[in-house]
Amino acid sequence: MSILDLFALTGKTAIVTGGARGLGAQIAEAFAEAGANVIICSRNAEACDEMSKKLKGMGVDSIALPCDVTQPEDVKRVVEQTVRHFGTIDILVNNSGASWAAPTEDMPLEAWRKVMDVNVTGTFLMSQEVGKVMIGQRSGKIINIASIAGFGGTPPFMQTIGYNTSKGAIMTLTKDMAVKWGQHQVNVNAIAPGFFPTKMSKVLIEHGEKMIMQSTPLGRLGNDSDLKGAALFLASKASDYVTGDILTVDGGAHAF
Repeated sequence: MSILDLFALTGKTAIVTGGARGLGAQIAEAFAEAGANVIICSRNAEACDEMSKKLKGMGVDSIALPCDVTQPEDVKRVVEQTVRHFGTIDILVNNSGASWAAPTEDMPLEAWRKVMDVNVTGTFLMSQEVGKVMIGQRSGKIINIASIAGFGGTPPFMQTIGYNTSKGAIMTLTKDMAVKWGQHQVNVNAIAPGFFPTKMSKVLIEHGEKMIMQSTPLGRLGNDSDLKGAALFLASKASDYVTGDILTVDGGAHAF
């Protein structure tokens, strides 16, 4: 097998939650470019349809499915429709996420619960349902989208304790699933992105851009292709001996 074959996803089937925009869209495009068929799901059905059409234009098959990852019925429906259409699920990217900005002492309980429900419970529910399929076929790659915010305390401008806590939980969930499902040849890893200019992070970056630049060795934000290589590596045969890992893509900020 050539080195390029190790990274090919031809004929593979991938589900990308929150794949209609932002980091999820970047990852979905990477998979399509590598030959995978991609299921795009999020709560925004119209955005999913638009992204699915774009991926089809790249020569792969794609389905758009509305889904609230906090609802078990939605999750089961997405998995069932994917298996019915493609016969398998080879890759899952848990990218759907939520955040809420407020000082820790003022964080509304309702907001805390929403963030934890989407980011942690949603990741668990989708992984659990897809995991059953992957365990049955004795193969699969699960990629959870964490964040460098999950490694520990964050700078003062990041008043997002719910989000930060949820991403730390994602890292532990990733490692525990990797340990439990390794015997079934299911690889579970996570990507911890640094600062990328997305809709969710726009205001945060505006408030802390100077500090972000000063603490990022490469001196820039992530761009529209900086996650593609990392996601493709973890989704492909190139990472067959990698599981339980947190791959950090942050311009070196974690090393500062």
